[in-house]
Amino acid sequence: MPISFEHVSYIYSKGTPYEYKALDDVCLDIEEGKMTAVIGQTGSGKSTLVQHLNALLLPETGTVKVLDRTITASEKPKRLKSLRGDVGLVFQFPEYQLFEETVLKDVAFGPKNFGASEEEAKKRALNALKLVGLGEEYCERSPLELSGGQKRRIAIAGILAMNPKVLVLDEPTAGLDPKGTESMMKLFHELNRGHGKTILIVTHDMEQVFRYCDRVIVMEDGKVRVHTDTETFFRNPAACQEMHILPPALIRMKELLKENGFEVPDDILSIDALADCIARQVKKHG
Repeated sequence: MPISFEHVSYIYSKGTPYEYKALDDVCLDIEEGKMTAVIGQTGSGKSTLVQHLNALLLPETGTVKVLDRTITASEKPKRLKSLRGDVGLVFQFPEYQLFEETVLKDVAFGPKNFGASEEEAKKRALNALKLVGLGEEYCERSPLELSGGQKRRIAIAGILAMNPKVLVLDEPTAGLDPKGTESMMKLFHELNRGHGKTILIVTHDMEQVFRYCDRVIVMEDGKVRVHTDTETFFRNPAACQEMHILPPALIRMKELLKENGFEVPDDILSIDALADCIARQVKKHG
């Protein structure tokens, strides 16, 4: 069954001069087993939306259904702890999730909290650290003394160690260099394709969305403006620009070539395919 939002609204600081409606009557079905990007301008409701998935936030009105649990305004699901084991959320600022005195203890905390033995928790922690590219030499270091990019890797490892069914990532590659960003996105892609995990990524990076995601949700003023497959979404660069979303470089290049008289089919979605298309036309008219 899909993850669903049924007429969900959420208000920050309700009843105060700072009252702000972050979600406004959101209705949305998110398909399981897919890699979905949640995009939009700052303040559009992206982070507020995903924080409802493990009942970190409760809807002001409406219902959220996640993995056979129901979250409403009046009560959290009865199996809240197990829900948070099944839906792993990595915050935008990783330091919010790091609190133990060593990296190993921090990453092992989740499995231990869900009943794993000391030995099993350590095993899971070491495996998760390996997945995010951190070796055993980091295990006894304080997580708070590491770089921003390393903190992000540790926060992600702490979630992966719990083996969640749904992985929610808020700007997961912020603070990483290009090589680290690529390796992390490939990891998420493998977790989705190879292990069947449902993944939601809040991001501003359209190159990541284009290369790795199946679906796109565009948030605007607390509402869902667009929900479609990635290929369909990027077939309309004008609509992207209208929403102040910069299309990926390949899409911009295709549009530029079309403006200069080249015929570029919509189904060309790689640099190599685009280069072959242009080479054929140049040769034909050369």
